[in-house]
Amino acid sequence: MRVRFWRPPRRLGHGEEATLVEHLEELRQRLFVCIAAVTVGWIAAFVVHGRVIHLLSAQLPPEHRKLLTLGIGEPFMTSVWVSLYLGFLLALPVVLWQAWAFFIPAVEKSHERMLKAFVFLATALMVTGVVFGYYVALPAAAKFLTHFDSSIYNVQIQAQPYISFATKVLVAMAIVFELPIFVIGLTRLGIVSTDKLRRNRRIGYFIVACIGVALPGVDPVTTFFETVPLVILYELSIWLSVLLDRRAATAASLT
Repeated sequence: MRVRFWRPPRRLGHGEEATLVEHLEELRQRLFVCIAAVTVGWIAAFVVHGRVIHLLSAQLPPEHRKLLTLGIGEPFMTSVWVSLYLGFLLALPVVLWQAWAFFIPAVEKSHERMLKAFVFLATALMVTGVVFGYYVALPAAAKFLTHFDSSIYNVQIQAQPYISFATKVLVAMAIVFELPIFVIGLTRLGIVSTDKLRRNRRIGYFIVACIGVALPGVDPVTTFFETVPLVILYELSIWLSVLLDRRAATAASLT
């Protein structure tokens, strides 16, 4: 007799009824898949963690690329945390897919295609944000901070604080580039209208500027590179919402 200790979660169909116990069992299985994906990603990232740290330190000025450690356990713990961050990033598509598969049965089937497009667009925007942060925001911030009052201080870059700073900058840029998804989602759900967004642009700009200041960054350069894309993406979000509204109105008039 063959015993199966685990089976992959089954996705419920649209309108399919299930008991609370069945929903909890599905949730448990999907959480197990997410944890397994993060674990595998963590292990894979640890194999190449040296290359990752080298890539992050490469955005520092040449004279500061040899990172300093002050404790006996700091090299190991820094590598572990870098691997965890990267492992979660590698596992993020699996996590998003599991979340999508769990909630999609509660959504009307006509909206499934739109949700798929949103997931792919969110992933593309996240990758774009990370690339922008790595090649634009991070080197600019590193150059400014390491050369600020360098005639007064003996500037040496400690490994753990710098890796933490670089990671926060990249994560912040990934979040910044998700703004169109957030704004379009609000308009699609009817929480705000495109007309209201267009009329209240100044208030929107003030809000995104406050968000840019609140994002990780201790210097004006990092804040600048986090705020400017927010403003541009906010304006882009408005026009994308207008375009989607016009397409929805055209489709409704044809039915």
